[in-house]
Amino acid sequence: MGVGISVLIGLKAASSFFVFTCLRMFGFTFLSLPFLYASLVSLLVSLAAHPLINLPMLLGKDPDGSFPIWAIVLFSPFLYFVRFFSMLRRFSSREESYTEICEGIYVGGWPSSPDKLPPGDPAIVDCTCEFPRASHSAGNAYFCVPTWDTRSPQPSEIEMAVRWACRKREQKRPVFVHCAYESWKKRLRDVRTVSRSRRGRRLEKRREVNQRKTTLHSNEFPPSQSPGRMVETPSVFS
Repeated sequence: MGVGISVLIGLKAASSFFVFTCLRMFGFTFLSLPFLYASLVSLLVSLAAHPLINLPMLLGKDPDGSFPIWAIVLFSPFLYFVRFFSMLRRFSSREESYTEICEGIYVGGWPSSPDKLPPGDPAIVDCTCEFPRASHSAGNAYFCVPTWDTRSPQPSEIEMAVRWACRKREQKRPVFVHCAYESWKKRLRDVRTVSRSRRGRRLEKRREVNQRKTTLHSNEFPPSQSPGRMVETPSVFS
């Protein structure tokens, strides 16, 4: 999406409410109610997706990538809107479905069909909260990090996903990280951020270990009694 999801869904809420108002003015009260409901749902999603709130669990996506019945019924105006928007974007966009950024690591958009999946039976890291797990990927290893489109996961969530993906790579399996659309450059920045943070933590741990070794050595051999230094004691006969 060219704009943030809060802005886009906020505009959808406003347009739905405008249609509701027009239909009600012309006497189509019953016909206007679905637009009022869609407007309220879109407003709720727009607020939940705001960076200051950032509540992707609102949609109720389960760790296995499925949506409970109550979520499908309650948020159906939004869930089906984003799927329709995804189809339009795929038809109008020339971006590739996935891109291999390094050996065995792919990034891309939601795999709506089997040909959208990378080869080699990849393990999937799903970074969406509004799209279900594709039925044709039911046999693939799967890890879900619910995230709003145009937003990034929390650092702790990225860390867990990276550890899971590293284990899969150790098993010689390719890994496919996907968000809602083919905006893989943003996910690549996330991966680079995680790599830098992991390196930083490793360096910090090394410094802590070295500091502890220095402290232990100092406690074991105080400066006045360090090895190689003879301590002169006064003689009782002097």
